[in-house]
Amino acid sequence: MKTLKFKLYQHKRNRHLKRMINAAGVIYNHCIALHKRYYRMWGKHLSCAKLQSHIAKLRKRNPFWQTVGSQSVQDICQRIEKAYQLFFKHNKKGVRTPGFKKVKKYKSFTLKQAGYKFLNGNRVKIGQRVYQFWKSREIEGTVHTLTIKRTPLGELFMVVVVDNCVESETKSTTGRIAGFDFGLKIFLTCSDGTKIESPQFFKQSLNAIKNASRQHSKKLKGSSNRERARKNLVRKHEDISHRRRDWFWKLAHELTDKFDVLCFETLNLKGMQRLWGRKISDLALGEFLQILEWVAKKKKKRVVFIDQWYPSTKTCSCCGHVLESLDLSTREWRCPSCQSLNGRDENASQVICAVGASTVGLGDVSRVMPAIAV
Repeated sequence: MKTLKFKLYQHKRNRHLKRMINAAGVIYNHCIALHKRYYRMWGKHLSCAKLQSHIAKLRKRNPFWQTVGSQSVQDICQRIEKAYQLFFKHNKKGVRTPGFKKVKKYKSFTLKQAGYKFLNGNRVKIGQRVYQFWKSREIEGTVHTLTIKRTPLGELFMVVVVDNCVESETKSTTGRIAGFDFGLKIFLTCSDGTKIESPQFFKQSLNAIKNASRQHSKKLKGSSNRERARKNLVRKHEDISHRRRDWFWKLAHELTDKFDVLCFETLNLKGMQRLWGRKISDLALGEFLQILEWVAKKKKKRVVFIDQWYPSTKTCSCCGHVLESLDLSTREWRCPSCQSLNGRDENASQVICAVGASTVGLGDVSRVMPAIAV
């Protein structure tokens, strides 16, 4: 499966797609209300099949609901069903039931087998109307689903999921493995001694965000000036997100070109966010790891995660001695066994590299080296 994203041309006919998204939002809220009412009356969960049949009957009597295709309505019911299943499975972990959404903030609708057709060039027919999009790449393979998404700025994107596509990426091996330690001041510390600092894009643009947010809060609610200020604030947030994502993609390609196996420590990002808040959100390690895993899979490389509770920081990279405790403010410590001086991040990255090598069968945990040749 591969996901392709294309931006639709700005045109007055796009209002029909936005109307379809609004109708999908109304149907979504009605389905949520039915779930809540059904549980209050019968004490049971409303099944997806019953919900789909009921919505199909209501849809015949509501012309506004008919603007959305029947498969899109089925997809809405299925997404709500998945959300409730996740709640039943992980409710003890803080997962909540799906709730109501503002229609003007509802984002997308999905078409599966019917309702769309790709024409020659950069045109696609959705319903009875033809739309144009920026065709930045060819759509190869079998189209699985087509999703129309609306951004907070009101722009429309077309997300196409294709399968049976031919991968043209060639495999290149370097015979190297490395471990990486995540930090607040240094984004990644590599086991070969390389340190990668994060640009901290949100911190750089913090003053501009504050000014835009202040201007937005001063405007009268419901006025055109407030809407203009809101779009200005959204543009600044999107600019930060785009710059950060671009840096992640470039860094992921750089690391996968340099190493065959990349080892990371599993981190509790939500717990870290509760402790350090905006710093963790600005670094966005979770987003980077998702991009890195996708690039590594495409290039036939491996990303290995070691256990979250392995004492990588307190383990000496020279002799394997484990300290009883190590304060967070201690950046360097001397091993009481071999008397070697260990930097906190550098030592942890080397230990992560050794544990990851043993996980994939390339080495022994007791022997830790800055870079292990495969």
